[in-house]
Amino acid sequence: MPALSTEAAPLDAPRGLAGVIVTDTALGDVRGREGFYHYRHYSAIELAESRSFEDVWYLMFHGELPDRAGSAEFAARTAALRRLPFEVRDALPAIARAGAVSGPLAGLRTALSLLGASAGFRPVYDIGADRRRSDALTVCAAVPTVLTALYRLGQGLQPVEPREDLPFAANYLYMLTGQEPDIARAAAVERYLIATVDHGFNASTFTARVVASTGADTAACLVAAVGALSGPLHGGAPSRALDTLDAIGTPDRIDGWIREQVLAGGRIMGFGHPVYRTEDPRSRMLRSIAQGFGGPLVDFAVEVERQVEAILAELKPGRELHTNVEFYAGVVMELCGLPREMFTPTFCAARAVGWSANILEQAEDSKIIRPAARYVGPPPPQPVPAP
Repeated sequence: MPALSTEAAPLDAPRGLAGVIVTDTALGDVRGREGFYHYRHYSAIELAESRSFEDVWYLMFHGELPDRAGSAEFAARTAALRRLPFEVRDALPAIARAGAVSGPLAGLRTALSLLGASAGFRPVYDIGADRRRSDALTVCAAVPTVLTALYRLGQGLQPVEPREDLPFAANYLYMLTGQEPDIARAAAVERYLIATVDHGFNASTFTARVVASTGADTAACLVAAVGALSGPLHGGAPSRALDTLDAIGTPDRIDGWIREQVLAGGRIMGFGHPVYRTEDPRSRMLRSIAQGFGGPLVDFAVEVERQVEAILAELKPGRELHTNVEFYAGVVMELCGLPREMFTPTFCAARAVGWSANILEQAEDSKIIRPAARYVGPPPPQPVPAP
């Protein structure tokens, strides 16, 4: 009599794992029907409107907001980690040349691998919580430095060394442009960065956790997450949303252009979200920031939003399709002087913190993530043909 199998029977899951709960998390959640998401036990939007990026970083790593002294200490500690090791810094020109077409996000994958190796990162499975957190801080602090350096090298410019006296967002803009940003633009970018730190189990976050479940080192987990983000169905939409505004051109062309796209089955970049069934709270916040700056681009974007939602309601009745974070993110970053090829890398600079928090949480669970697949090929075993 054959031995009884102890292996659990496979369970069917919906395509793309939509709606499947794969783990427990204390990091946050997205409540799509309410148009609400949170980091730990705080509204992410309220955090973006009231706390610094460093405070939210601390919250994601430690589970609580710091007091004033703790905030200053953490900001100083992370600022001191912004400078890259010589091995990484010296390799950046070659990485930038190799990625002249693919851009800073592709180069970041190579640089993170080198950073992990040069810093002696060890598998998260083999180290304790303090060392894991230290490695994660090192990576998160280095990502903005790498991205801005690769961009400048790609433009034929020298990288700008980070400054420890500037907050995270202001330093990011300084390294990108070589000029200290004004308060309004630094504040706008900081609010955007906070709002994009984490957002549930999206593709890149899940990828980071899958790799972390194998016990790999923090840099390897981040490289995998960046790879997932690089896919056009996940990253890249802020610049594409602005491309849509450029393609429409003028207010009198909105109706005809949008109807043509929708009727042809095309996608309107910056509209719709796989989770939200109401207005994206990030879009609402970013629209307010954009309107604070004002100007023709903002007025045009608001009018495009109004007409697109009306047309979609007419042509696709019963579906809630609103602007997502990418639509006004592109407008805000354009107003703050960021080049379009740096929109998704800027998102990555913030999301690295969320990825790392997920890596730290996943590392506490030694169970490897190993789903099953249904075989649909020819029935085996088939006879192997003679050569």
